[in-house]
Amino acid sequence: MLRLLFAFAAIGFSLFLTSCNTLSKEECVAADWRVIGESDGAAGHEPQERFAAHAKSCERVKIVPDQTIWYQGYQAGLVRYCTPMSGLMHGQAGHSYSNVCPPATAAGFLRGYTLGNRQHSLQSRLSSLQSDYGSKEAEIDDLSRKLKDAPDADRHDIRRRMDDLEDDLRRIRREQRDVEDELDDASAEVQWFQQNPNAAPPVMPGY
Repeated sequence: MLRLLFAFAAIGFSLFLTSCNTLSKEECVAADWRVIGESDGAAGHEPQERFAAHAKSCERVKIVPDQTIWYQGYQAGLVRYCTPMSGLMHGQAGHSYSNVCPPATAAGFLRGYTLGNRQHSLQSRLSSLQSDYGSKEAEIDDLSRKLKDAPDADRHDIRRRMDDLEDDLRRIRREQRDVEDELDDASAEVQWFQQNPNAAPPVMPGY
């Protein structure tokens, strides 16, 4: 029995390592390390971790990646990544930022990233509220059907639960309106940024 458990553990660990491979065996054999580096830079991967992952993947076929060539490609890809519009796109997609942009381009990237990430967060919050609202509405409908045939002893508890849910719905509607207003403001800022990606943001009245 113990041997069997060890065997399953080994298989599981092997599958885990396979799922973490950044490159297949075939990709390691045919690798153009400059192209791979450029793709990694353009995606904003953290360089040390990403290259180490490639090296680990290619150990299986006894291939050692060319770090110098890979890094040259990585730097070229990073030029495409570290732009204001790229920052906006990655923020809107909810991607993390690994602090890889050099000082000369980091500020522009982060302006876009911050705007996009705020828009993404608000959209996610709005979706969560809408889902919560739908769930509570469905529960109220279910309780309403149960109330018709419920014994007198249970009716008070069902009505009290329905009242609590109605209070929740009112709270969610208020919060949803607030989030929608914030999202409208964020979307307007994003639209302005898309038209003026390299310009300083306008000074809003009252600030």
